[in-house]
Amino acid sequence: MKCLMCESLSLTHICPVCQELFLTPSLYKRKLPNGVDVLSFYKYSEIKKLLHTKHTDLGYYIYRLLAKNSMQRFAQTFTFENSVTSIAIDDNPKENYSHTALLNRALKSEFIEPKHAILRARNPLSYSGKSKEFRLSNPREFEMKSFEGRDVIVVDDIVTTGTTLQEAIAILKSNNKETLFCLALCDVSL
Repeated sequence: MKCLMCESLSLTHICPVCQELFLTPSLYKRKLPNGVDVLSFYKYSEIKKLLHTKHTDLGYYIYRLLAKNSMQRFAQTFTFENSVTSIAIDDNPKENYSHTALLNRALKSEFIEPKHAILRARNPLSYSGKSKEFRLSNPREFEMKSFEGRDVIVVDDIVTTGTTLQEAIAILKSNNKETLFCLALCDVSL
C-alpha cells in the first residue's frame, strides 16, 4: 500500500518516516476551570485530517497508530505510587470500533489499568463543530458503571471547550473517584 502522507510504498498506512516527521508527539498542558489538568499530544491543526477518519474503516488503523505513538509512549514512562484506572469518554462504538477505546487500550502498563465501557453518554447528540453554549445546554448525561480503584485518568480524543471532560470528572467525583488528570490526543485551543 502507499503511505497516506508521502505516497511511498509502505507496510503501514503511514510510513515510519512520515510518522517520525509528522506524528512525533509533544506534551501540551491545559488546566480546566475545575482545576484538573488536560495533557495532550498534538495540536488539532496538525492531525485534523487524520482525526476526521474516525468514523470510517480507515479510522481504526489511524487511531491505533496515533494511540501507539502518543498514549502508549506516555504509559511506558508513567509512574505512580499505586495502580490507576484509565477510562475513555463516551466509549460508544459508532461504527465497528470505538476510537476512544483504542486510545484507552494503548495505556495498559505497569501503573495504568484501562477499563472499558465505564462512561456512556445517554445523550446521543454530536458535539462536533458545535458552540460552547450548545455543549453547555446539551450535557452528555453520562451513566457510570461501578469499578474498582479510586485514582482515574480520563481519556478522550479531542479537547475543545473542556465541558465534556468536566462533566465526566463531576460524575466520577460524585462516585468517590479522584481524577488525576485527563489525556487527549489533541487540543483545539493550541
